[in-house]
Amino acid sequence: MATSSIKEVAQLARVSVGTVSNVLNRPEIVSPATRERVFKAIRELGFVRNEVARHLRVGRSRTVGLVVLDVANPFFTDVAQGAEALADEHDTMVVLCNSAADPRRERRHLDQLEQQRVMGILITPVDAGSPRLAELAARGTPVVLVDSAATGLQCSVAVDDRLGGHLAGSHLIQQGHRRITYVGGPPSIKQVADRHAGIMNAVAEAGDGVELVSHVLPALSVAGGRAAGERVAGLPPKRRPTAAFCANDLIALGFLQAMAARGLRVPHDMAIVGYDDIDFAAAAAVPLSSVRQPRELLGRTAVDLLLEEVTAPERHRHRQVIFQPDLVVRESSALRRRD
Repeated sequence: MATSSIKEVAQLARVSVGTVSNVLNRPEIVSPATRERVFKAIRELGFVRNEVARHLRVGRSRTVGLVVLDVANPFFTDVAQGAEALADEHDTMVVLCNSAADPRRERRHLDQLEQQRVMGILITPVDAGSPRLAELAARGTPVVLVDSAATGLQCSVAVDDRLGGHLAGSHLIQQGHRRITYVGGPPSIKQVADRHAGIMNAVAEAGDGVELVSHVLPALSVAGGRAAGERVAGLPPKRRPTAAFCANDLIALGFLQAMAARGLRVPHDMAIVGYDDIDFAAAAAVPLSSVRQPRELLGRTAVDLLLEEVTAPERHRHRQVIFQPDLVVRESSALRRRD
């Protein structure tokens, strides 16, 4: 069925095309009686405004792109909720895209968002140093890095992941653990590399009596954590670590499943600390200790920085906001009982 045009609405309402445009965009300058005639014509004709065409005329849409590494990870869902909540307060919509930590897929999303003339892009990048991000900003599409620190060329909101890794490692060492395993994803993801560096610093500070063994997974997933847990659980008891720090909660939950399947008790035989403190962490069969990030606040702050850059570019200065993580201690890493 053909869609009605703005010209047909004007003819039916017996007003000019400009008046219809004012009713749609600046209704406060049109008299109530005229507004009602226009709205009545819109209802009768079933007119739907062509937002794409309007955005092409004004230059930018009221849409923000949010590109995340893994849409299946509840951490990014919470970030998106925070971003959407603040965007909605400013009559702006957030479009969520999943790169799946694939640089080619990420680039396709960025190309499509730029072609749609979005207001700006929030992104947890596969590579924070990618020249594509600088190209976007140079062509007029503001970019804010989320959960990833920028170099100063863009705004960013992040968490001190080195501190987070240090908190987890220091906690396990203080609990008396001397053989610890770190289970993380690709070190090319800066957050992962920083969390690993953090626990390595904690182990170095503890001296020669603490051993750290690292397992690198292809993805930050429950399945990856389960596979790593199976390998660790299969080691002879005298060689098996007594504690694990996992680079995110999904890995930690999979690792916990593997311990249960092998009959190992948590935390008696294996203490576990995750990262992110997603809702599932506290709800696990053994409530999971985790390094907490302010997930929704990351999303809200990113949108705030983007809107500031869009609405007041002459006053805007790129800022790198870094939040401090907290360690939430639960049953999975409680003090080990010597029984």
